[in-house]
Amino acid sequence: MIGKIKKLNFESLFILNTFALIVTSYLFNNFIFTGVYIIFFFISIFTTKNGLKIIKKFNLLQNIRSEGPASHIKKSDTPTMGGVFMIIPFLILLLIITINLGSLKLFLLLLTIFGFFITGFLDDYLSIKNKENTGLKTKEKFTLQSVISIIFILLAYENNLISPLITVSDSWGINMNFFILPVSFLVLVGISNSVNLTDGLDGLAAGCSGIVFYGLGTEILLKEQQELFVFSILCFSMSGICLGFLKYNSHPAKIFMGDTGSLSIGAIMGSIALLTNSVFTLSIFSGIFIIESLSVMIQVGFFKITKKLFHRGKRIFLMAPLHHHFELKGMKEQKIVENFWKINILLVILGIVLKINL
Repeated sequence: MIGKIKKLNFESLFILNTFALIVTSYLFNNFIFTGVYIIFFFISIFTTKNGLKIIKKFNLLQNIRSEGPASHIKKSDTPTMGGVFMIIPFLILLLIITINLGSLKLFLLLLTIFGFFITGFLDDYLSIKNKENTGLKTKEKFTLQSVISIIFILLAYENNLISPLITVSDSWGINMNFFILPVSFLVLVGISNSVNLTDGLDGLAAGCSGIVFYGLGTEILLKEQQELFVFSILCFSMSGICLGFLKYNSHPAKIFMGDTGSLSIGAIMGSIALLTNSVFTLSIFSGIFIIESLSVMIQVGFFKITKKLFHRGKRIFLMAPLHHHFELKGMKEQKIVENFWKINILLVILGIVLKINL
């Protein structure tokens, strides 16, 4: 089916994602999942549209780094920090649900996402204030992410909210014992930064995130654990939010999500996966984010090693993350994004098939 889609744009991605969610709701005989998704899709469109006016009023505009592709210079002065209008509606929903259910899991989730939200907000604000494409220093950002993640992981582990058994299927899993702590840290901080690195082309991170959240919500439903259904609702609401934002973020982007959005989105994925024991499946769904992040690590590592050995650093890719490599190879931005979306859809299908059959 994916191969037959000649052009996957915002409209066709929304239709495909909505159809998949309707089928999922039908199979589980509960259309609240589709309802939440649709409601937050339109909430996101409304908040983003009006948020654009606020951003323009306060002159919160993107600064493009000079070492990036030359074609990105034209994107300078595009309104940014759009993540504020994505994450705040989600935080309000999560706060309401947390108050009503009084769940420690949800309370920890709320605090963690809020922490990453503030970190991203500070980074974006300082970037705009300094008129550079860097806000917080790398060490400062990583320190904040680490502190928030460690607090979340330790509290969740002490209260048995994170299982040391990484479930691969209903019949078997990998018992990490104490090593679940560093693994959890890697999942939470890693996926947050991976989404951040992927957010370099119009609609790339928003579209892939909408797809991943659908997959994660469906995978949680397949566990058939009533107490986890609320996390499916949260995932489907975020899927709607991401695709609603995509209406204004797809090429040519009228607004960028900034670190406020990308760091928070990754934190939502990672923390929900840890609390629902969906780490294995998320690692498949998030293949695009992981590959993007690995391309940066490989590029930097190879450059440093060759510089030490040959006194001249060499590169594997024309530029990292990977999407910039394809740009410099001459591929159009829209085509790169479209192909990455298609791959992400196939990864979600693969993850769900494996979940059902293993």
